[in-house]
Order: sequence, then C-alpha cells, then structure tokens
Amino acid sequence: MKGKIIKGIGGFYYVAAENKIYSCKAKGTFRNENKKPLIGDDVVISVIDEGKLEGNVEEILPRRNQMIRPALANIDMILVVQACAKPSPQLYLLDRYLVSIEPLDLPVGIIFNKCDLSSEPYAEMYEKVGYKSFSTSVKTGEGIDELRSFIRGKSIAFAGPSGVGKSSITNVLWPEAQMETGVISRKIERGKHTTRHSEFFSIGDDTYICDTPGFTSVMFEGVPADQLRLYMPDMALYEGKCRFNGCLHLAEPDCAVKSAVKTGCIAQSRYESYKKIYDEIYIQERRY
Repeated sequence: MKGKIIKGIGGFYYVAAENKIYSCKAKGTFRNENKKPLIGDDVVISVIDEGKLEGNVEEILPRRNQMIRPALANIDMILVVQACAKPSPQLYLLDRYLVSIEPLDLPVGIIFNKCDLSSEPYAEMYEKVGYKSFSTSVKTGEGIDELRSFIRGKSIAFAGPSGVGKSSITNVLWPEAQMETGVISRKIERGKHTTRHSEFFSIGDDTYICDTPGFTSVMFEGVPADQLRLYMPDMALYEGKCRFNGCLHLAEPDCAVKSAVKTGCIAQSRYESYKKIYDEIYIQERRY
C-alpha cells in the first residue's frame, strides 16, 4: 500500500494512506542501507494490524527533493511567513531566510500575515523582487481564499520565526489541525515556540501543508560571501553591469547595484540586508 509520511515521533512514522493514518516502524534494513524516512516521503507500507492501524514502512519511493533543516522531502514550495505587525516585521530576518533557501533550488514565496494591522505594502515590495507574495489576515480572512487556491494540489512547507501566525494560518486552512497557537509577549513581541515537530496536514485535493518548528537560526550552507549577490534576485539582475567584473556591490566605484538603490529600483532595506549577510558569511568563512 502506498502512502505519505506526515509525521515522525519517537521512532514511529505516521503514514497517510487510503484516507487513514497508520502508525508504522521503519524496516530494519534501512539503517544498514544508510536510509532514513523523512516527513513528506512517499512510501510503501505493509499493514500488520488493520484494526489498530499499525504497519511497517517497507520502501521509500524516489524523492523529488529534500531539505536538511528541517528534514523534509518532496516539497513543492516553501512559504516564509512574516508578520506585518505584532511582532514588528523583521525584513532582515526574512531576507536571511530567503537567502538560505535559494541554494535548495525550491520555489519560495512569502506570506505577510496580520495585514489588518498594517498598511505597509510589504507584499508588493517582494513581488517586485520576484517572490510570490501574499497578504493575509486570520482575523478578517483577507487573502486566505487566494492562498488556499494557490496551494491546492501542492505540498507546502511553512517557515519563519515564532509568533508570526504559521499555526494560525494552518488552523484556518484546515480547522481540524487544531494546532496550539502561542500568545505573543507584549513586552518583547516574541512568540512562544508552539510547534514542536514538523508535521504535514492534508487539507484535501491532494494538498499538504507543513508547519515547521519556529526558529531564528538560519544557516547559509552553499552560499559563499563572494557569490551572495547571485542569491538575491533583485541584485542578480545587475550582474555584469558594474564597472568591475565580480563586483561585490560594497566599496567598488561605478556599481550598478548601488546606483539602483539610490534610484529606488532596489529597496534600501534589501541592500542593508545584503551587507549584513555578507559580513556574517565572510566572518564564518574566515573562522573556518
């Protein structure tokens, strides 16, 4: 029987198959073959006890792609969730997420949640950069139908820091998820880490969404400092247009990117993010 791993906890893998959820153990030979089932894997299972919905994972079908952190497979798109307010938007953190995802060669988009609390055109700004962006409000329902239509038939992973509304959006898209939502501290405007494990939820029409645990540590694996400009689409557009080949868009004269920032073709916040991320990666490289 074919199914999809939607959750893994304590050595058990929960597989959605034929409108049921089976609790499965992985076949012992996987360890010898250096294989490990991932959330999102399409698998073949054998049923041990139909009444108790228990089985074994017998085969891991070929993966279209996979992520390391969090460990997920067969993702059609990553949607980074950012709040427009409460907590205040952290565009630098958002840009860090986007850069860290670029090497995965996966489609990535952005959800600007709590848009009822702000009139800032964040979605329009990032649409210009080249990212599919949504403005949503769980409270008013704005943008929810558009988002639901867009993700239909896809396996979507939500990413982003705590408190921005990932779990709340999941609950609205599929109320049966009944995910615990956190309370934002009014003092520090940070959310509690309410999602403790990665889990896919089927919301019908062969559509799965995964709310990954909230985290703020972003790794830049596979992104060298001197190539960072190529991982930011709005800056990559100007490659070869500067006075010097391989221009880093920092102290060099006659830089097309810096000119684009001055004319507003590239947002100042994006350029500031670029410089900070460059410094961070450069320091990491010097350290190792």
